[in-house]
Amino acid sequence: MEFSIIQYSKFMTLLNMLLHNLKTLHMSLEDSIKWLGEVMAEIGPSHSQKFEECNVFDIKQANAIIDYLKISLFQHYKLYEFMFFSAREEIVIGTEQVIEVVRPAGSPFPDPLEEGISFDIYSTFIEPPPTLDTEMKGLDQEQRPEESQPETDTSDMDPLVGFTIEDVKSVLGQVTEGILMGVQTEINEKLQIQEEAFNARIEKLKKA
Repeated sequence: MEFSIIQYSKFMTLLNMLLHNLKTLHMSLEDSIKWLGEVMAEIGPSHSQKFEECNVFDIKQANAIIDYLKISLFQHYKLYEFMFFSAREEIVIGTEQVIEVVRPAGSPFPDPLEEGISFDIYSTFIEPPPTLDTEMKGLDQEQRPEESQPETDTSDMDPLVGFTIEDVKSVLGQVTEGILMGVQTEINEKLQIQEEAFNARIEKLKKA
């Protein structure tokens, strides 16, 4: 419309006041139209020469402004009311992440897969402590070389001198039976420990 600076100022003030009446004063559509008519009568065209200086819009400009408001604000008045007065749901842009850490072995929580973590972490925090049998085995292995040293210092005499074949068979039978009994006892203890460990894991899985 090639408005002047004063006309631009009046037009923007008019738009701002219409939105203010709608948002703050909760004016209805009828009240807004009446208010616009009163304001346009003041700043629009007039045949009175007394108020000629206050009139900033001619008839063509005033009609163009009214047509613009009719197809923009007044035609979508319900939409503006909904935008200003209706509560809308907040859209939260983001996602909350929950990270579970490995809990102690005594808690009702299944152990993580060994291949899913590094060996250092597994051996430090998750691997069960060595049992008493394992510690005893380590001590026996450390003591056996020391016990075998005196045997190397003995003379080259044949240790079987003075024994018959029956004596050798009897001694070998006793030694073999003792070794087999010890191995069988050790196997039974290991099986019992593994069975208790599996039962504990099954109970943890049931509780989880």
